[in-house]
Amino acid sequence: MKKIFLGLVIGATLLFAFQTCQDDKEDKSILEENSMLIQQEITNVSKLVVTEGHFAEVYNYKDSKELFGPLLRAEKKALVVVNADVTVAYDLSKIDFEIDEASKTVKIKSIPDAEINLNPDFEYYDVTADYLNQFDAADYNKIKKTVKASLMKKVEASALRTNAENRLISELQKFYILTNSMGWRLTYQEQSIESLDGLQLLKP
Repeated sequence: MKKIFLGLVIGATLLFAFQTCQDDKEDKSILEENSMLIQQEITNVSKLVVTEGHFAEVYNYKDSKELFGPLLRAEKKALVVVNADVTVAYDLSKIDFEIDEASKTVKIKSIPDAEINLNPDFEYYDVTADYLNQFDAADYNKIKKTVKASLMKKVEASALRTNAENRLISELQKFYILTNSMGWRLTYQEQSIESLDGLQLLKP
């Protein structure tokens, strides 16, 4: 009788251990599948998000040069009209992230800064210059540098930059929706993202 009882106990123990082992294997398999699915989704989202715009600038350029003292000056001036195509882009393939299977967490460490590209077209009007103060390459380079700096300030303060950030957040929503649906967590620089509104933390 004792042998039968002992046999039943051993059998039950082995069955429990086997079942536990099977459950662990299934949990590990599901965890690995979820991890691969998240990795694939991040790869799918890793693209270039581009927002395009157009800006115009009118710039009056003047320069004077003293000749033989302050009483005699040589002047030059130009009216410059600039039309610029501008793009604000986020290269999502540069997102630095980590998938932590142990805690079921996708950790976004950093998001790339916006890449702003200016393609200005310069048109010069009313270009006049005294004989002893002619336009040269230095003048044109100075004009281009000044206008580009002015355009960059306009872009930074414009709706174009805001629209680009909103598109970035729209793409990153896919991370949150996927992780949340599978019971995983999404964090950014150690801060937990608890809702879609919380994605505002991801703005650079």
